[in-house]
Amino acid sequence: MQRRPLFHRLDIDSVAVFRALHLGDMLCAVPALRALRTALPHARITLVGLPWASQFAARFRHYIDDFLPFPGHPLLPEQPVRHEELTPFYASMCARRFTLALQLHGNGGISNEIVAGFGAHAVAGHCQGKPVATERTVLFPYPEVGAESERLLHLVQRLGASAVGDYLEFPLASEDRQELEASGIATGLQPGGYICVHPGARKRDKCWPARRFADVADRLAAEFGVDVVLTGSADEADLAAEVASHMQARAVNAAAPISIGAMAVLMKQARLLVCNDTGVSHMAAGLRLKSVVIFSKADIARWAPLDRDNHRCIWDPDAQRSAAVLQHARALLAGTDPGRQRRAGMWPYW
Repeated sequence: MQRRPLFHRLDIDSVAVFRALHLGDMLCAVPALRALRTALPHARITLVGLPWASQFAARFRHYIDDFLPFPGHPLLPEQPVRHEELTPFYASMCARRFTLALQLHGNGGISNEIVAGFGAHAVAGHCQGKPVATERTVLFPYPEVGAESERLLHLVQRLGASAVGDYLEFPLASEDRQELEASGIATGLQPGGYICVHPGARKRDKCWPARRFADVADRLAAEFGVDVVLTGSADEADLAAEVASHMQARAVNAAAPISIGAMAVLMKQARLLVCNDTGVSHMAAGLRLKSVVIFSKADIARWAPLDRDNHRCIWDPDAQRSAAVLQHARALLAGTDPGRQRRAGMWPYW
Protein backbone atom coordinates (compact mmCIF):
# COMPACT_ATOMS: atom_id res chain seq x y z
CA MET A 1 0.00 0.00 0.00
CA GLN A 2 1.43 3.39 -1.00
CA ARG A 3 2.09 5.79 1.86
CA ARG A 4 0.29 9.09 2.01
CA PRO A 5 2.51 12.13 1.28
CA LEU A 6 4.65 13.18 4.23
CA PHE A 7 2.85 16.50 4.73
CA HIS A 8 -0.42 14.60 5.12
CA ARG A 9 0.97 12.13 7.66
CA LEU A 10 2.77 14.45 10.08
CA ASP A 11 1.57 17.31 12.24
CA ILE A 12 4.34 19.70 11.12
CA ASP A 13 4.79 22.80 13.25
CA SER A 14 8.40 23.65 12.36
CA VAL A 15 10.58 23.16 9.27
CA ALA A 16 14.32 23.69 8.76
CA VAL A 17 15.03 24.28 5.06
CA PHE A 18 18.66 23.71 4.07
CA ARG A 19 19.90 25.56 0.98
CA ALA A 20 23.30 27.17 1.49
CA LEU A 21 23.86 28.78 -1.91
CA HIS A 22 24.16 32.14 -3.65
CA LEU A 23 21.58 34.57 -5.05
CA GLY A 24 20.49 32.91 -8.29
CA ASP A 25 20.27 29.47 -6.69
CA MET A 26 18.20 30.89 -3.85
CA LEU A 27 15.78 32.66 -6.17
CA CYS A 28 15.21 29.37 -8.01
CA ALA A 29 13.89 27.96 -4.73
CA VAL A 30 11.14 30.59 -4.39
CA PRO A 31 8.36 28.55 -6.10
CA ALA A 32 9.14 25.63 -3.76
CA LEU A 33 9.15 27.92 -0.71
CA ARG A 34 5.85 29.45 -1.82
CA ALA A 35 4.30 25.98 -2.15
CA LEU A 36 5.75 24.98 1.23
CA ARG A 37 4.25 28.00 2.97
CA THR A 38 0.86 27.40 1.36
CA ALA A 39 0.89 23.73 2.37
CA LEU A 40 2.01 24.47 5.94
CA PRO A 41 0.56 27.91 6.70
CA HIS A 42 1.00 27.65 10.48
CA ALA A 43 4.45 26.03 10.58
CA ARG A 44 7.51 28.04 11.54
CA ILE A 45 9.85 27.86 8.55
CA THR A 46 13.56 28.45 9.20
CA LEU A 47 16.05 28.87 6.37
CA VAL A 48 19.54 27.49 7.00
CA GLY A 49 21.89 29.08 4.49
CA LEU A 50 25.02 31.06 3.76
CA PRO A 51 25.43 34.09 6.05
CA TRP A 52 24.54 36.56 3.28
CA ALA A 53 21.13 34.89 2.93
CA SER A 54 19.82 36.63 6.05
CA GLN A 55 18.95 39.33 3.47
CA PHE A 56 17.12 36.77 1.37
CA ALA A 57 15.12 35.53 4.37
CA ALA A 58 14.17 39.09 5.30
CA ARG A 59 13.09 39.89 1.74
CA PHE A 60 10.96 36.74 1.59
CA ARG A 61 9.55 37.03 5.09
CA HIS A 62 6.13 36.06 3.73
CA TYR A 63 7.57 32.56 3.19
CA ILE A 64 10.38 32.41 5.78
CA ASP A 65 10.02 33.06 9.52
CA ASP A 66 13.59 32.68 10.72
CA PHE A 67 17.17 32.38 9.47
CA LEU A 68 20.20 30.51 10.77
CA PRO A 69 23.68 30.93 9.23
CA PHE A 70 25.35 27.67 8.20
CA PRO A 71 29.02 27.44 9.30
CA GLY A 72 30.08 25.37 6.30
CA HIS A 73 31.24 21.86 5.42
CA PRO A 74 34.67 20.78 4.10
CA LEU A 75 33.15 19.31 0.93
CA LEU A 76 30.89 22.25 0.06
CA PRO A 77 32.71 24.96 -1.94
CA GLU A 78 30.43 27.94 -1.28
CA GLN A 79 32.22 29.17 1.85
CA PRO A 80 35.21 28.42 4.11
CA VAL A 81 34.34 26.25 7.10
CA ARG A 82 34.11 28.07 10.43
CA HIS A 83 35.26 25.07 12.45
CA GLU A 84 34.82 26.69 15.85
CA GLU A 85 31.09 27.17 15.13
CA LEU A 86 30.26 23.62 14.00
CA THR A 87 29.58 22.04 17.40
CA PRO A 88 27.47 24.95 18.73
CA PHE A 89 25.57 25.08 15.43
CA TYR A 90 24.52 21.43 15.42
CA ALA A 91 23.77 21.52 19.16
CA SER A 92 21.51 24.52 18.58
CA MET A 93 19.77 22.83 15.67
CA CYS A 94 19.05 19.71 17.71
CA ALA A 95 17.79 21.80 20.64
CA ARG A 96 15.19 23.41 18.39
CA ARG A 97 13.52 20.02 17.78
CA PHE A 98 12.31 20.74 14.25
CA THR A 99 9.46 18.55 13.06
CA LEU A 100 10.95 18.40 9.58
CA ALA A 101 14.36 19.04 8.02
CA LEU A 102 13.92 19.67 4.30
CA GLN A 103 17.02 19.26 2.15
CA LEU A 104 16.81 21.61 -0.87
CA HIS A 105 20.54 21.55 -1.55
CA GLY A 106 21.31 19.31 -4.51
CA ASN A 107 21.39 15.55 -4.87
CA GLY A 108 22.02 14.81 -1.20
CA GLY A 109 25.47 13.31 -1.64
CA ILE A 110 26.83 15.67 1.02
CA SER A 111 23.78 17.62 2.13
CA ASN A 112 21.77 14.67 3.44
CA GLU A 113 24.50 13.97 6.00
CA ILE A 114 24.38 17.63 7.04
CA VAL A 115 20.59 17.66 7.37
CA ALA A 116 20.61 14.40 9.32
CA GLY A 117 22.65 16.25 11.95
CA PHE A 118 19.82 18.74 12.54
CA GLY A 119 18.08 16.23 14.79
CA ALA A 120 14.65 16.78 13.26
CA HIS A 121 11.80 14.35 13.81
CA ALA A 122 11.59 13.72 10.04
CA VAL A 123 13.85 14.33 7.03
CA ALA A 124 12.96 14.82 3.36
CA GLY A 125 14.80 15.72 0.18
CA HIS A 126 16.56 14.29 -2.82
CA CYS A 127 19.05 11.45 -2.82
CA GLN A 128 21.35 9.54 -5.11
CA GLY A 129 20.26 6.05 -6.10
CA LYS A 130 17.10 4.35 -4.93
CA PRO A 131 14.30 6.22 -3.13
CA VAL A 132 13.93 5.99 0.63
CA ALA A 133 10.44 5.91 2.16
CA THR A 134 10.03 5.26 5.87
CA GLU A 135 7.78 6.79 8.49
CA ARG A 136 10.31 9.55 9.21
CA THR A 137 12.54 9.71 6.11
CA VAL A 138 11.40 10.44 2.55
CA LEU A 139 14.06 10.84 -0.14
CA PHE A 140 13.36 10.90 -3.86
CA PRO A 141 16.01 10.22 -6.55
CA TYR A 142 17.54 13.47 -7.73
CA PRO A 143 16.26 14.40 -11.22
CA GLU A 144 19.04 14.88 -13.73
CA VAL A 145 16.92 16.90 -16.16
CA GLY A 146 14.65 19.91 -15.85
CA ALA A 147 14.98 23.51 -14.74
CA GLU A 148 16.28 24.05 -11.22
CA SER A 149 13.10 25.73 -10.02
CA GLU A 150 11.00 22.86 -11.41
CA ARG A 151 13.14 20.21 -9.68
CA LEU A 152 12.69 21.89 -6.30
CA LEU A 153 8.99 22.56 -6.78
CA HIS A 154 8.38 18.98 -7.88
CA LEU A 155 10.04 17.74 -4.70
CA VAL A 156 7.71 19.63 -2.33
CA GLN A 157 4.75 18.59 -4.47
CA ARG A 158 5.68 14.94 -3.97
CA LEU A 159 5.77 15.61 -0.24
CA GLY A 160 2.16 16.81 -0.37
CA ALA A 161 2.22 20.49 -1.35
CA SER A 162 0.33 21.98 -4.27
CA ALA A 163 2.12 24.20 -6.76
CA VAL A 164 1.17 27.85 -6.39
CA GLY A 165 2.79 29.01 -9.62
CA ASP A 166 6.26 28.31 -10.98
CA TYR A 167 7.17 31.99 -11.37
CA LEU A 168 10.05 33.70 -9.59
CA GLU A 169 9.70 36.78 -7.38
CA PHE A 170 11.90 39.60 -6.17
CA PRO A 171 9.94 41.80 -3.74
CA LEU A 172 11.07 45.42 -3.44
CA ALA A 173 10.91 47.45 -0.24
CA SER A 174 10.72 51.18 0.39
CA GLU A 175 14.22 50.97 1.88
CA ASP A 176 15.52 49.72 -1.48
CA ARG A 177 14.05 52.73 -3.28
CA GLN A 178 15.34 55.14 -0.66
CA GLU A 179 18.84 53.69 -0.89
CA LEU A 180 18.95 54.00 -4.68
CA GLU A 181 17.71 57.58 -4.52
CA ALA A 182 20.30 58.49 -1.86
CA SER A 183 23.11 56.94 -3.94
CA GLY A 184 22.47 59.38 -6.82
CA ILE A 185 23.17 56.61 -9.35
CA ALA A 186 19.77 56.90 -11.01
CA THR A 187 19.76 60.70 -11.20
CA GLY A 188 18.70 61.76 -14.68
CA LEU A 189 17.58 58.29 -15.74
CA GLN A 190 14.02 58.03 -17.01
CA PRO A 191 12.02 54.87 -16.20
CA GLY A 192 11.83 52.84 -19.39
CA GLY A 193 14.47 55.04 -21.02
CA TYR A 194 17.51 52.85 -20.38
CA ILE A 195 18.84 49.33 -20.57
CA CYS A 196 21.03 47.58 -18.02
CA VAL A 197 24.16 45.71 -19.03
CA HIS A 198 25.61 43.48 -16.33
CA PRO A 199 29.06 42.30 -17.50
CA GLY A 200 30.12 40.53 -14.30
CA ALA A 201 29.50 37.20 -12.61
CA ARG A 202 30.57 35.63 -9.34
CA LYS A 203 33.14 33.62 -11.34
CA ARG A 204 34.97 35.81 -13.84
CA ASP A 205 35.62 32.88 -16.19
CA LYS A 206 31.88 32.89 -16.97
CA CYS A 207 31.98 36.45 -18.28
CA TRP A 208 31.43 37.38 -21.92
CA PRO A 209 34.25 39.70 -23.13
CA ALA A 210 33.95 43.39 -22.22
CA ARG A 211 34.28 44.41 -25.88
CA ARG A 212 31.30 42.23 -26.82
CA PHE A 213 29.12 43.87 -24.17
CA ALA A 214 30.33 47.30 -25.33
CA ASP A 215 29.50 46.59 -28.97
CA VAL A 216 26.00 45.34 -28.15
CA ALA A 217 25.34 48.30 -25.84
CA ASP A 218 26.48 50.81 -28.47
CA ARG A 219 24.29 49.31 -31.16
CA LEU A 220 21.20 49.24 -28.95
CA ALA A 221 21.81 52.78 -27.73
CA ALA A 222 22.08 54.04 -31.32
CA GLU A 223 19.11 52.10 -32.67
CA PHE A 224 16.63 52.58 -29.80
CA GLY A 225 17.77 55.85 -28.27
CA VAL A 226 18.18 54.30 -24.83
CA ASP A 227 20.73 55.15 -22.16
CA VAL A 228 23.08 52.41 -21.02
CA VAL A 229 23.56 51.58 -17.33
CA LEU A 230 26.38 49.21 -16.39
CA THR A 231 25.40 47.33 -13.25
CA GLY A 232 27.39 45.20 -10.84
CA SER A 233 28.78 44.97 -7.34
CA ALA A 234 31.49 47.31 -6.11
CA ASP A 235 33.99 44.51 -6.81
CA GLU A 236 32.94 44.60 -10.46
CA ALA A 237 33.49 48.34 -10.93
CA ASP A 238 36.70 47.62 -12.86
CA LEU A 239 34.86 45.36 -15.28
CA ALA A 240 32.08 47.90 -15.80
CA ALA A 241 34.73 50.58 -16.39
CA GLU A 242 36.39 48.36 -18.99
CA VAL A 243 33.10 47.97 -20.87
CA ALA A 244 32.56 51.75 -20.73
CA SER A 245 36.07 52.36 -22.09
CA HIS A 246 35.21 50.41 -25.25
CA MET A 247 31.90 52.18 -25.84
CA GLN A 248 31.15 55.12 -28.09
CA ALA A 249 27.91 55.94 -26.26
CA ARG A 250 27.91 57.41 -22.77
CA ALA A 251 27.36 54.81 -20.06
CA VAL A 252 26.41 55.17 -16.40
CA ASN A 253 28.71 53.03 -14.27
CA ALA A 254 26.38 51.74 -11.54
CA ALA A 255 28.76 49.04 -10.28
CA ALA A 256 28.84 50.55 -6.81
CA PRO A 257 28.58 49.63 -3.11
CA ILE A 258 24.80 49.47 -3.08
CA SER A 259 22.65 46.58 -1.90
CA ILE A 260 21.08 43.95 -4.10
CA GLY A 261 17.73 45.55 -3.35
CA ALA A 262 18.78 49.00 -4.55
CA MET A 263 20.22 47.47 -7.72
CA ALA A 264 16.94 45.63 -8.23
CA VAL A 265 15.03 48.91 -8.12
CA LEU A 266 17.39 50.29 -10.76
CA MET A 267 16.80 47.23 -12.95
CA LYS A 268 13.05 47.23 -12.40
CA GLN A 269 12.75 50.53 -14.24
CA ALA A 270 14.90 49.43 -17.20
CA ARG A 271 13.59 48.19 -20.54
CA LEU A 272 16.05 45.31 -20.90
CA LEU A 273 18.90 43.50 -19.17
CA VAL A 274 21.84 41.97 -21.02
CA CYS A 275 23.94 39.78 -18.75
CA ASN A 276 25.98 36.65 -18.19
CA ASP A 277 24.49 33.54 -16.67
CA THR A 278 24.53 34.78 -13.08
CA GLY A 279 22.19 35.63 -10.21
CA VAL A 280 20.85 38.83 -11.78
CA SER A 281 19.27 36.81 -14.60
CA HIS A 282 16.97 35.18 -12.02
CA MET A 283 16.45 38.55 -10.36
CA ALA A 284 15.30 39.89 -13.75
CA ALA A 285 12.82 37.02 -14.02
CA GLY A 286 11.48 37.90 -10.58
CA LEU A 287 11.21 41.59 -11.54
CA ARG A 288 9.50 40.81 -14.88
CA LEU A 289 12.39 42.58 -16.63
CA LYS A 290 13.07 41.28 -20.14
CA SER A 291 16.56 39.88 -20.56
CA VAL A 292 19.15 38.35 -22.85
CA VAL A 293 21.35 35.92 -20.93
CA ILE A 294 24.66 34.68 -22.30
CA PHE A 295 25.76 31.20 -21.24
CA SER A 296 29.28 29.80 -21.56
CA LYS A 297 29.67 27.04 -18.97
CA ALA A 298 26.53 26.20 -17.00
CA ASP A 299 23.78 23.76 -17.97
CA ILE A 300 21.52 26.07 -19.94
CA ALA A 301 18.47 23.80 -19.69
CA ARG A 302 18.79 23.77 -15.90
CA TRP A 303 19.51 27.47 -15.29
CA ALA A 304 17.62 29.31 -18.04
CA PRO A 305 14.48 31.20 -16.90
CA LEU A 306 11.26 29.34 -17.62
CA ASP A 307 9.70 32.24 -19.57
CA ARG A 308 11.46 31.81 -22.91
CA ASP A 309 9.47 34.62 -24.54
CA ASN A 310 10.82 37.39 -22.30
CA HIS A 311 14.17 35.86 -21.32
CA ARG A 312 16.33 34.81 -24.26
CA CYS A 313 19.30 32.56 -23.50
CA ILE A 314 22.25 32.34 -25.87
CA TRP A 315 24.87 29.57 -25.70
CA ASP A 316 28.16 31.28 -26.60
CA PRO A 317 31.23 29.73 -24.91
CA ASP A 318 33.55 31.09 -27.63
CA ALA A 319 32.11 34.63 -27.65
CA GLN A 320 31.23 34.39 -31.34
CA ARG A 321 27.49 35.03 -31.25
CA SER A 322 27.17 38.78 -30.84
CA ALA A 323 24.75 38.85 -33.78
CA ALA A 324 22.38 36.47 -31.98
CA VAL A 325 22.56 38.51 -28.78
CA LEU A 326 21.75 41.66 -30.76
CA GLN A 327 18.95 39.95 -32.66
CA HIS A 328 17.13 38.89 -29.52
CA ALA A 329 17.78 42.16 -27.70
CA ARG A 330 16.29 44.06 -30.63
CA ALA A 331 13.24 41.80 -30.67
CA LEU A 332 12.63 42.34 -26.94
CA LEU A 333 13.08 46.10 -27.17
CA ALA A 334 10.83 46.31 -30.20
CA GLY A 335 8.20 44.08 -28.63
CA THR A 336 8.26 41.63 -31.54
CA ASP A 337 5.62 38.93 -31.36
CA PRO A 338 7.22 35.64 -30.19
CA GLY A 339 5.14 33.55 -32.60
CA ARG A 340 6.41 35.60 -35.54
CA GLN A 341 9.98 35.17 -34.31
CA ARG A 342 9.57 31.40 -34.24
CA ARG A 343 8.15 31.40 -37.76
CA ALA A 344 11.04 33.56 -38.90
CA GLY A 345 13.52 31.00 -37.62
CA MET A 346 14.90 32.96 -34.65
CA TRP A 347 14.20 30.04 -32.30
CA PRO A 348 15.40 27.73 -30.91
CA TYR A 349 18.02 30.12 -29.63
CA TRP A 350 20.34 27.93 -27.70
